[in-house]
Order: sequence, then structure tokens, then C-alpha cells
Amino acid sequence: MRILLLGKNGQVGWELQRSLAPLGELVALDRHTVNGLCGDLADLSVLRETIARVQPDVIVNAAAYNAVDKAESESELALRVNGLATQVMAEQAARLGAWLIHYSSDYVFDGHGQTPWRETDTAAPLNRYGESKLAGEQAIQASGCKHLIFRTSWVYAARGQNFAMTMLRLARERQELNVIADQVGAPTGAELIADVTGLALQQALLRPELAGVYHLAASGEVSWHGYASHVLGFAEASGEKLAVVAINPIEAVAYPTPARRPQNSRLNTQKLRDNFSLHLPDWQSGVTRMLREVLNK
Repeated sequence: MRILLLGKNGQVGWELQRSLAPLGELVALDRHTVNGLCGDLADLSVLRETIARVQPDVIVNAAAYNAVDKAESESELALRVNGLATQVMAEQAARLGAWLIHYSSDYVFDGHGQTPWRETDTAAPLNRYGESKLAGEQAIQASGCKHLIFRTSWVYAARGQNFAMTMLRLARERQELNVIADQVGAPTGAELIADVTGLALQQALLRPELAGVYHLAASGEVSWHGYASHVLGFAEASGEKLAVVAINPIEAVAYPTPARRPQNSRLNTQKLRDNFSLHLPDWQSGVTRMLREVLNK
């Protein structure tokens, strides 16, 4: 089996190189050209040509335009990378009879209420980024290709930049932090996403009826303020020298951004757990593992 992985150097893509390698021949690409192959999602013709040359049995798309605020002013680029490039992958997957694994976001929902979102709930993005991710989902479903779409949220890893790393940096510099307390979700590790992907792919190859959209997030829920408090509390208990003495909860309206964010990023993962017989660990265990790795460097 030949697997084409796009976005190999991102947080999820880096972990996918580990989880997918045992399953077959792995061709992992980023935006740079190597041996005539290139995974630049902004160049649709090159992407189409690369897929045609590789002839994969599985395409795993871990590449994306993720600059949520910049997408408000770069909506065409966001749509090209998250929507049109995904359409190219889906059409090529359908032509080859290949599987397409794609990652989407809780940002396809409007973020109202407090009930965890189900896969069947109506999508209504609040911002251009969410619109571009929804366009990618719709292109996959319209293509008729065999697919697994994993909607996830609040992704982090020990590698790269994320909320936890930002909080650690600021806590070393400032005595007081203001952190949003009225947006709730579940921090979800790239390692968990990659492991679930490998397990789900193996089952889907044997049972094509498992194709579809799934919500993938760690168990439990927390606000950004609670997340920051957990991160900094663990860091301090581990001997980190922090300047911060106060972590103040604030409302999102006090911290305006170009793109509106959903207040409710909770995802109901029952379908994923039932269909693939999976247990999803609580968010604290994953974050703690990541912090141990980061703080021991």
C-alpha cells in the first residue's frame, strides 16, 4: 500500500509520519519539491500532477491554511488551500479508487450553546477560515471518493507553536495574564490525532462502510483560562521560574480579533468511539505529557 502524506512538517503531519510508516510505503511531502514531487496546496496543477505521479492508495491531507485571523483578509488563499486543493485531492482519490483522509475543524459550526457538536449538526461558520474548511469537506463528499474526515479542535504538540507554548513564554515575561474564559473546548494532541488516524485507517480499509465524517477530540472540556492555569500550574510545580502572579479570566469581547471565534468548541466523539472501538483519553493527560517533554528539553 502506498500512502501520500501532505503537510509532513506540521504538528499533525510530523506525528503522522510515525503512525503511518508501519502501514505501507509512505511518501511524505511538504511545500518544497523533492524528486519532482511537491505538496504545495496553493499550486493546484502541481498538486494534481504529484498525486498522478505517486498513484497512492491513500492520501492523507495534514496540510492546511491555519492563519484564522489572516484568512479574513486572505480569503482567496484560504479557500484555495483548504477548499480547492482538497477538491483536487478528492477528485484524484475518486479517479484512483484511493482513500482520502482529511482534517477539518470545529470552526465549521457557529459555536453557540453548550452542547457538544454532533457530526449531523448544521454547519454555519463564523469566519472565513471556517468557511474554507467547510468548503473542503463539501468537496470531498461531492466527489464520491472513499474518505475519513476528522473534525478536531485546539490542536497542540510539543513541536511547533501553540497556545500552551505561548502561555509559557508570556508567563516568563509578565506578572499578569488575561485569558479568555468564555470559550470552551478540549485541547487535543497531534500525537492522539495521528494514532487514531492510523487505527481508523486500518479498520476502514477492511470495512469501507466506515467512511464518513467523525469528531476527534480528547475527552473532557476546559476554557482557555482553565487550560492556561493547568499549563502554568504544572510548569511551576516542575520547577519552572515564572514571573506571572495572576491569571485573570476575561470575556472574549474584551479581546477582539479580526475573525470571530466560536464560544462552544465541544465535539461529541461518540460516533468515532463506537465505530472504531476507541477510548479517547482526557485532555489533561495529553497536555501533561506534552509539557513534560517540553520542560525537560
